[in-house]
Amino acid sequence: MYSKTPKYVLLIILAVGFSFPATAQDSGSFNLARIQYRGGGDWYNDPSALRNLAEFAQQHVPIAINPEYDDVDIGSPDLFNYPFAFLTGHGTITINQAEASNLRTYLQNGGFLYVDDDYGLDEHFRKMIKKVFPNEDLIELPFEHPIYHQVFEFPDGLPKIHEHDGKAPRGFGIFLEGRLAVFYTYETNLGDGWTNPEVHKDPAAVREKALQMGTNILIFALTNGR
Repeated sequence: MYSKTPKYVLLIILAVGFSFPATAQDSGSFNLARIQYRGGGDWYNDPSALRNLAEFAQQHVPIAINPEYDDVDIGSPDLFNYPFAFLTGHGTITINQAEASNLRTYLQNGGFLYVDDDYGLDEHFRKMIKKVFPNEDLIELPFEHPIYHQVFEFPDGLPKIHEHDGKAPRGFGIFLEGRLAVFYTYETNLGDGWTNPEVHKDPAAVREKALQMGTNILIFALTNGR
């Protein structure tokens, strides 16, 4: 059984500020990070996605996010300046041991990684995360998990934003000492739904669902992933 943070408590937490071990930023607002990686998996696609998510989240919860996110290399110590990191793409991810160690340490010290398969990433991400956490498995989250109920209710789990293989969307996680440190979404394409309307020409209702679920992920991560 999972406990859910009541919305009024969540708003109080957000209003007074956060404490992020090893990831705190000094200013009154904070930036999100988009992860750069090697291998040709187009980490840079959908450049408007995180900006739109940050703006949408600020419209619905009192949270001071800078919409202008930063691109951060997966092996950089700068990663520790960000409470929330986003990784996406369509293909190969290549990381060495130093990069794997950097990401592992970031996550073990309170950081949060959200990964969205933009179709074609699944095999490569699974290999990458196994290099980071060889003794941990991706666990599918049940629909009652609080990440689906933070600010907006998703009783049936992830919304389907783009059709590819006709599969149901699924959400997986890696837990570190009971905290969800990595959240991975498959067959949903949330990130595409965050982009400017003219990019994928998704209906307004579909984009709204994508942004709502993205806000849930963001707020869940920022309230310590429990």
